[in-house]
Amino acid sequence: MLWGLLRVYLKRYSKLPMAVGFFQMSQSIASLFLPSLNADISDHGIAKGDIGHIWSVGALYFGAKTAMSLGRDLRGGIFHKVGEFSEREVASFGAPTPITHTTNDVQQVQKFVLMACTMFVSARSLPLAV
Repeated sequence: MLWGLLRVYLKRYSKLPMAVGFFQMSQSIASLFLPSLNADISDHGIAKGDIGHIWSVGALYFGAKTAMSLGRDLRGGIFHKVGEFSEREVASFGAPTPITHTTNDVQQVQKFVLMACTMFVSARSLPLAV
């Protein structure tokens, strides 16, 4: 009975639960990937004495952590700002606009921060061609 009700009434909102499922799956995969990063640093960086590899993989980890933390804070800021709007303001731009900004725009900023955080260290760890 519950599944029937959910199927009927969630049909209009099918993209939102799918997005939630996607982000939950992404978070789980990222959490499961951290031990692999640590093992990669130990096996290929520490064991072989490759400092450049340690820096590049470490930068990837800290760049991802920085980007995710920034995204969380940006979404929180947008959520609180939207909560301060009056009904008239929300009606003028509609509910989909802040949802779009909270997902797409913040994701673009996260990608930029991740690339900016990892590009410099990765470029430094590459061997220079003579």
